[in-house]
Amino acid sequence: MTEPLRLGIAGLGTVGVGVMRILQKEVDLLEARTGRRIVLNAISARSRAKDRGVDLSGYEWEDDPVTLARRDDIDIFVELMGGSDGPAKAATEAALDAGKDVVTANKAMMAINGQALAEQAERMGRVIRFEAAVAGGIPVIKSLCEGLAGNRITRILGVMNGTCNYILTRMQSAKLTYEEAFEEANQLGFLEADPQLDVGGIDAGHKLALLASVAFGTQVDFAGVELEGIGRITIEDINAAADMGFRIKLLGTSQMAEGGLEQRMAPCLVPATSPLGQLEGGTNMVVLEGDSVGQIVLRGAGAGEGPTASAVLSDICDIARGFRYPVFGQPAGSLIAATPSQSNTAAPFYLRFALQDRPGALAKVAAILGEAGVSIHRMRQYDHDGVAAPVLIVTHATPRAALDRAIAGMTATDVVDGEPVALRIEAV
Repeated sequence: MTEPLRLGIAGLGTVGVGVMRILQKEVDLLEARTGRRIVLNAISARSRAKDRGVDLSGYEWEDDPVTLARRDDIDIFVELMGGSDGPAKAATEAALDAGKDVVTANKAMMAINGQALAEQAERMGRVIRFEAAVAGGIPVIKSLCEGLAGNRITRILGVMNGTCNYILTRMQSAKLTYEEAFEEANQLGFLEADPQLDVGGIDAGHKLALLASVAFGTQVDFAGVELEGIGRITIEDINAAADMGFRIKLLGTSQMAEGGLEQRMAPCLVPATSPLGQLEGGTNMVVLEGDSVGQIVLRGAGAGEGPTASAVLSDICDIARGFRYPVFGQPAGSLIAATPSQSNTAAPFYLRFALQDRPGALAKVAAILGEAGVSIHRMRQYDHDGVAAPVLIVTHATPRAALDRAIAGMTATDVVDGEPVALRIEAV
């Protein structure tokens, strides 16, 4: 008879409890699908006394997750605590040293320490699986490592933070200001304890860095991700984009360009009729483009107890079946240290700024754009207060560096008030 696969879970928050519920409810189904009985032997969390709505009485308890990770009666250490360092990293390292496989939902830990952990896992003959760390229940890591293994990936695009997508779509549908939509999301409990992790693009940037590593065979490099949050997006931007047939999304984009690996997590305009443009609420979407398969669109719940627990169980089931591959899809030693490239790929841009109401002001701005090599595709000027007029310009495809030179020239004049807002227009 095949020996049971024994688990230890550290972290009993929303996801940890979700995993326990599936294990308790679907033990026979999981065995039928994997050929092994999957049993939970031991658990660890900050508080033993907290009522989590699940029965904990049948499991051994460890106060210290590192002690749990080293127990002789577990085969897989399931890390669901979170945090890039601290107990999560220490316990993961301890589990690998003790000869355990690791399943984690910890995007921050893997994005920042993934290369070192992958090398440690390979030295010990172990695996780390992290499907739940990216896009919740969407099987995007599995798609890249398995279904698309015969493709050279050319580009990744994705809406990977449901909170930001909720805020932007509520601004669109309910005509709310950013501040109003932010507060609504906060009241609904969508925001992290540190909201900047969401609205600053950090959470989604971690996910993009992980996807880029798997897709392009590079060492994971969160420091190389260009980050820009959604805090500068106004209802005027939302309305202007809609008038031109676009929607604004916090969009992650990665591709290998001539200058190196591009990784951007920033607000972008996408066509309203595209799959990304039609994405509403807290849903996630990842678009993968390969040289043979073309474009694949994956859509689903990006967070929450059920979807994320589902992803954790998918990794556990793969290990139960004996299906093992390197952490980032190929041996850690073969992952290249890619050169970060700061958005060299040319694209059209949306540019919004306040122009002083005086003769020759627009001509001055047009001359600055021209000197920087930025060509105007179309322009709109809206009603103004008699002092400054909102002006919108859509450029032809241009490198971001050229646009930055133009913006620096504009802000140095006396005809543009404040800092212009520039948003990339992404073809989908």
